[in-house]
Amino acid sequence: MTRGAAHKGGGEKAVAQICTECVVRDQSLCGSLTDSELTTLNSIGRSRRLGRGETLVWAGDDAVVCANLLSGVLKLSASTADGREQIVGLLYPADFVGRPFAEEAEHSITALTEVELCVFPRKGFEAALENHVHLERLLLRRTLAALDEARARMLMLGRKTAEEKVASFLLDMADHLARNAPPCRTEFELPLTRSQIADVLGLTIETVSRQLTKLKRDGLIDLPSGRQVAIRNRVALKLRAEAA
Repeated sequence: MTRGAAHKGGGEKAVAQICTECVVRDQSLCGSLTDSELTTLNSIGRSRRLGRGETLVWAGDDAVVCANLLSGVLKLSASTADGREQIVGLLYPADFVGRPFAEEAEHSITALTEVELCVFPRKGFEAALENHVHLERLLLRRTLAALDEARARMLMLGRKTAEEKVASFLLDMADHLARNAPPCRTEFELPLTRSQIADVLGLTIETVSRQLTKLKRDGLIDLPSGRQVAIRNRVALKLRAEAA
């Protein structure tokens, strides 16, 4: 990846043209907006696509955009003192991207899959927040929910066993990536490599692989090919996530 990738991307078009077809509108920030608030965002928004591995913004760069994630998965990452990357979060369809009123990006934001976003200039989005109190409150609620998720992740990393971590991770992936799948056939493609999963969970690649193999051997999941995962017994997998 290069820093130039952060300023590229697919063709852009007005958000107003795709709002009626947006599959995450009901779950995203826009789903609870008034007509006036939605019109304001439509006037400043644009649709943008990123390819796998393309970076929207780098940590330390000027924070120039905010966005709603329409499809795909993004990772938030930071660099350690010795230059290694640490994944600190994942963003899924309907999640809000960016930090209003922050002049500098705290984390790099990179596409793990093909991604589509509704992008808003940060200054224009900040003005919309100041002029629409309801929109500001909705964003605050989402921010607090994201904080709760981060605290839950800290608990998982600090207290759960390797098996509990992997089982929890697979359930979380299923909830975000296979929302409309029937309970008896939950299948999805992992957006991360096993090395990245290990990074997120604070485990080694070998440990992640052993736990996936064990869950497969016990009949809780299938691993058809590549990154494909099929959950065969969600109830049992949830029990593994809660207590090994």
